[in-house]
Amino acid sequence: MSHAVENANFLIKEQIAQTLDDLSDIELKKVIEYVSFLKFRSRRKAISPPPDVSQWAKPYAEFAEEDRQLAEEGMEEYTNGLVKEDKK
Repeated sequence: MSHAVENANFLIKEQIAQTLDDLSDIELKKVIEYVSFLKFRSRRKAISPPPDVSQWAKPYAEFAEEDRQLAEEGMEEYTNGLVKEDKK
């Protein structure tokens, strides 16, 4: 890290520290919650990169056809069940 970047980071940290000194207890709690959220979000992004959705197209297409066939078979059984109920 360059000296200029280190100096800028130091100044930012000083500004944050000075701002925190002026906050109420309630505001400090909100700040720590937000910082915790930011840390969680950055860890989550590092752990699980977004999925490659293009890999899902083929399995979805295969399952869609299977689901359609099962639904058609199920509809026939359902209709037969309704007819039997009506005859009772």
